[in-house]
Amino acid sequence: MPLDQQSAARTVRTADWELRYYEAGSGHPLVLLHGSGPGATGWSNFSGNIEALAEHFHVYAVDMPGWGGSSAATVDRLDHVEAAVQFLDALGIEKAAFVGNSMGGQTSIRLATEHPGRITHLVTMGPPVGRIPTLFGAGDGPSEGLKVLIEAYRDASPENMRRLVEIMVYDKARFATPELCRARSEAALARPEHLANYVAGLPQGAPLPRWVKPELLPHIAVPTLLIHGRDDRVVSYETSLFLLANIPDSRLVVLNRCGHWAMIEHPDEFNRLVTGFVANN
Repeated sequence: MPLDQQSAARTVRTADWELRYYEAGSGHPLVLLHGSGPGATGWSNFSGNIEALAEHFHVYAVDMPGWGGSSAATVDRLDHVEAAVQFLDALGIEKAAFVGNSMGGQTSIRLATEHPGRITHLVTMGPPVGRIPTLFGAGDGPSEGLKVLIEAYRDASPENMRRLVEIMVYDKARFATPELCRARSEAALARPEHLANYVAGLPQGAPLPRWVKPELLPHIAVPTLLIHGRDDRVVSYETSLFLLANIPDSRLVVLNRCGHWAMIEHPDEFNRLVTGFVANN
């Protein structure tokens, strides 16, 4: 039977959090970390990947604090690296491969620099790096995509979710359907405390009050796979070029006709890339 959300859902209590996660498969642990959008969860970001990856690995797709079915988090407590380490500890996992989209990618990069003994492979899709000068990024603050994302936090209506999905993907006709936008809106509105905490924390740097230190990137020793959409309007692929230049054992795949959600827009190729990379490095 195909894997479904209800049967895959689990809850674990860590030192500081109650975390919802989705589990499947066996073998080497593979942790999937979602992005920062309203209504984002481990399932909504990776429902097209969990089952395929679980044929080769023990997959855990986690709702991080402040998102999905996990505990609410104000900005002063928003440290997803510490939450990820607590998650590993609670499940008795010594080390795992980490696969992160956007915010989840930044978390995975920071974890590789701050807790190198807990990670075996690093895979990112469209991660922000921090406040570094860019050639192609907007010079007046957040990118076009991030501005739409923030507006969807302030008003998580189906219409704003449509605008959000349209800017996250290349193929708008395929992905920005009324059904998906309505479901995303309902998921976001189901946890109003998550929306309120995000908006209240923006002046203090939410959702990423802490960034990786760029000078530590050359010290990342694990094999690293960088996947980025050529048409990403949230985080420019220039970011992954910067990472490629600074992480010694790294390689980059840039996908045309792909926005910010490579794992959603190109699931079969994404699943093959991640499976081959983790299995053979």
